[in-house]
Amino acid sequence: MKSPNSPYLVPFDGSFKLRDFSSKAPDDIPDKTVCEALLAEKIVELSELQYKLFAQDERSVLLIFQAMDSAGKDSTIRAVLSGLDPAGCQVFAFKQPSKEELDHDFLWRSACRLPERGRIGVFNRSYYEEVLVVKVHPEFLRAQRLPGKKINKEFWKHRYESIRDHEKHLHRNGTVILKFWLNVSKEEQRQRFLSRLNEPKKYWKFSDADVQERKRWDDYMKAYQKALNETSREWAPWYAIPADNKHFMRLTVANIIVDTLKNLKLQFPTVSEDSKSDFARCQTLLENEG
Repeated sequence: MKSPNSPYLVPFDGSFKLRDFSSKAPDDIPDKTVCEALLAEKIVELSELQYKLFAQDERSVLLIFQAMDSAGKDSTIRAVLSGLDPAGCQVFAFKQPSKEELDHDFLWRSACRLPERGRIGVFNRSYYEEVLVVKVHPEFLRAQRLPGKKINKEFWKHRYESIRDHEKHLHRNGTVILKFWLNVSKEEQRQRFLSRLNEPKKYWKFSDADVQERKRWDDYMKAYQKALNETSREWAPWYAIPADNKHFMRLTVANIIVDTLKNLKLQFPTVSEDSKSDFARCQTLLENEG
């Protein structure tokens, strides 16, 4: 799969550095109204491409969104995919694993929710939590009851390797994988948390645990840098999307998805000459009924 030419594409050679990818949008971006109008156009394009994807029934698409809290995962998914046919799209939000999920390997619960051919699947958080929040909080691994495992560099190396192998297997079998890290700054997150606290109708979005996790910001950034370096590959690229400006972020995500699907050269299925003859007879019968 050829990845779209984007300045936000995370290199495949392990050279990704957070400092090289700003959370701020470029200075020359269009204003909010223009961004929304351009996004509306992309939503229409995406809807048309989804129709072909569904009809062709050869490939599936998996969109993975990872970010710090308040970066805008939910609103981006909602805005970018608003024009899709629900019959051809599925969204899963992964939260704390259940007992059943903990009784399986860390890839099991997401593997059960992969999109089938012809459909677009969305993971709001994903198996990447296992090398992000779990890496920052290795005490979470106790619940996984891993036999004889030492939590060291070798352990994490094997987890990245498992993810790469899993994604390459999916790619070989027709799944197009796009992964988006919504890169929000610590200051912008602070402002968004304050916005939630200043509006009672947004209280439900806030948890005091969010503030506690901010204390580990640097640890999370190290975990993201490592995870993206270890797992951004041509068959499953990561994109580090500036997230301080939500309108630009949504438009950028939509552009990448649309460009990727266009590169697939999706086509409606062709029918045989015998089928065309059958269709002609059916048409005649239906017309005669009138």
